[in-house]
Amino acid sequence: MALKTKFQHKSDEEIVHLILNSDNHELFELLYSRYFKKVKDKCYSFLKDSKQAEEFANDILTKAYEKIPGFKGNSSFSSWLYSITYNYCIDYLRVKKKLHYPNWNSSNEIPEIIDETETDFEETNYENLLTILELIHPEEKVLLLMKYQDNLPMKQIAKTLRISEDAVKMRLKRARTRVIYMYQQKFNQNN
Repeated sequence: MALKTKFQHKSDEEIVHLILNSDNHELFELLYSRYFKKVKDKCYSFLKDSKQAEEFANDILTKAYEKIPGFKGNSSFSSWLYSITYNYCIDYLRVKKKLHYPNWNSSNEIPEIIDETETDFEETNYENLLTILELIHPEEKVLLLMKYQDNLPMKQIAKTLRISEDAVKMRLKRARTRVIYMYQQKFNQNN
């Protein structure tokens, strides 16, 4: 406990540096306590199951601890940790969706006549939108959550998902189009 108090004022990156240079891995408990709730909440936004979100948060933070020697400091620790979180949840949802939901992978399943705009997407009924988000591909859901729930800039989304900014823009456009189409089909809404 005295160790936590002594280093509590240190930044995340300073704590990582201390962990790597001193082999004092008890310091990771500080990072764990700083981020557990945030990681759990992010997992819950994907899973909608409190117990599973808590288990995932533990797994993710354990994975982060194991990968800490690979942290290069090119981004903040929090960005690095959220990247692990997103990828962990995406991998889980990808497997789950393959088992339970139809394949919506083909972009030609959506008519091109939809006049999709970001405004249309943002104005859809929230509860109905959540229903649709459970039906789309995990990758699309992640993109939409990163953009509209977490308000991450395109550059950060691209870096987290390891794709180009142009790919992020294109995939976001497709995801919004798909959600609007599915929303209109399911709830008979025409804007």
